[in-house]
Amino acid sequence: MQDFRQRLDAGDVLLADGAMGSFLMEHGLELGDSPEKFNLSRREVLEGIARAYFEAGAEVVQTNTFGGSALKLGSYDLADQTEEINRAAAQAVRDVVGRDAYVSGSCGPCGKMLEPYGDASADQVRDSFARQIGALLEAGIDVLCIETMTDLNEAKLALEAARSLSTEIPIMATMTFDPTPRGFFTMMGNDIPTAAAGMIEAGADIVGSNCGNGIENMVSIAQGFHEVTDRPVLIQANAGLPQLKGDRAVYPEDPVFMASKVPDLIAAGVRIIGGCCGTTPDHIKAFRAALDAR
Repeated sequence: MQDFRQRLDAGDVLLADGAMGSFLMEHGLELGDSPEKFNLSRREVLEGIARAYFEAGAEVVQTNTFGGSALKLGSYDLADQTEEINRAAAQAVRDVVGRDAYVSGSCGPCGKMLEPYGDASADQVRDSFARQIGALLEAGIDVLCIETMTDLNEAKLALEAARSLSTEIPIMATMTFDPTPRGFFTMMGNDIPTAAAGMIEAGADIVGSNCGNGIENMVSIAQGFHEVTDRPVLIQANAGLPQLKGDRAVYPEDPVFMASKVPDLIAAGVRIIGGCCGTTPDHIKAFRAALDAR
């Protein structure tokens, strides 16, 4: 593989993978259970997910570590297995993709509210992320993805933890925005310019958004990032907003529709394109065809 940053510097548009949770549920993940438990007991499932996205054309394949911080794992009495859980997830992806795709270490919110809104101190949150990220780095990830953040302060703590451990690892950082009459804001009130500036200052190489929006809103969000930074932008859209049909959440945006917006994302400055909730290997395959047709 060519160096991750060199690919972006050369003007390449990279394809990331799609949703993880739906796959895990198909293989027995119960509501309320930790998805990361699979890392220790169901390695074949992790390898199957990585293989499905890799074969669909993904060049950036994520680890099953979204909730892999020590604080988040602690809510399932798994904090003492933080390092083992994260290393196992990274190794499972590497065993599938080898050096033909980039292993992306997923790092989601810690599940705690920072003081003064909650009871988690900045030091606790930073240390929690450091344990997770340290294990992912030891396992040899190619890129770190700090994702689905709604509080810029938490995102910055994760970035600070990462940069205290490595100045070299490429870091992608994304936040989740809600549409409002005044524009897009996170749940904690961060707008796109503030989010972009804060994440870059804390050490992010690539910034953007994932989750919470379908592909059309994500085009607008991408444009917002492109207007305020010259850093590469990452976008991973949901397949629309879920609709409850019976006891199942159904996502309405099909692969053809989402792939039809890929040129709009590229025009808006997006350099890494993937999917979030509701997207499947079929979506990623359609994105691959759209990128190859450029």
